[in-house]
Amino acid sequence: MRKTISYINNSLKAYYPESEISGFVRIITEHITNRPYPRALLAAEEFTAEQNGKLEQILDRLKTFEPIQYIIGDTEFFGLSILVNKATLIPRPETEELVELIINENMASGLKALDIGTGSGAIAVALAKYLHDSTVSAWDFSQGALDIAKQNAERNSVSVEFSDIDVLASYPTNTNYDIIVSNPPYVLESEKQAMEQNVLAYEPHSALFVPDDNALLFYERIADIALAVLNQGGKLYFEINQAKGQEMVSLLKGKGFVNVSLFQDLCKRDRMVRAVKQG
Repeated sequence: MRKTISYINNSLKAYYPESEISGFVRIITEHITNRPYPRALLAAEEFTAEQNGKLEQILDRLKTFEPIQYIIGDTEFFGLSILVNKATLIPRPETEELVELIINENMASGLKALDIGTGSGAIAVALAKYLHDSTVSAWDFSQGALDIAKQNAERNSVSVEFSDIDVLASYPTNTNYDIIVSNPPYVLESEKQAMEQNVLAYEPHSALFVPDDNALLFYERIADIALAVLNQGGKLYFEINQAKGQEMVSLLKGKGFVNVSLFQDLCKRDRMVRAVKQG
């Protein structure tokens, strides 16, 4: 195994920093051996010829800066195994913080939750798993994303009702919810130049970017949807662009929401907003 680890390090050192390569070593080893990393190390076995073939394919793709999550085909989110592909964003740690906030603030059983713009289904699946006796629905306009989201619900043994709905078009109003959550596109077009190449080249732009002159496009629309289908006293949660915190607070207060609160992520950046529909 030491020779394999050394080979991975030498193959990637011209492309990635050492700290990132160490993460790749762990992910690749677990994926190819189908063992937890400590057990694979203890086994002290070098890769077989077949495993080395898989390794070379992974390294070739990493050298094009394709995200390791797409190469492996899954990632971990809130302790759950989540499938991902190029139709979905790769779930971020900040979104785990959003899920944790929702779970901590909603301890009652039998709640109805809606995830708007579900992508891989990570948020919806986590809520279905950890909100007690909840009913969870999720919307997205991408059939490719919905296909993956349905697989993730099945993989994690939860029930989520997925629907093909574009929130900028018509939407159903026949169901009311206690919780609405969304992590919509919020990266400004002008922020592209500061982003990592692997994100720009591989992750779906429709799930990432909004025009500079209409940065709160999705938040405006989803807030209006929440006013229509959220129960009185129900809660609306957003993940947001760190530069738009105060604008989001003003937007939601302007629409009549109360108890509007702005939350920071672990890096002390404005990242989440919670608002309550006035009862």
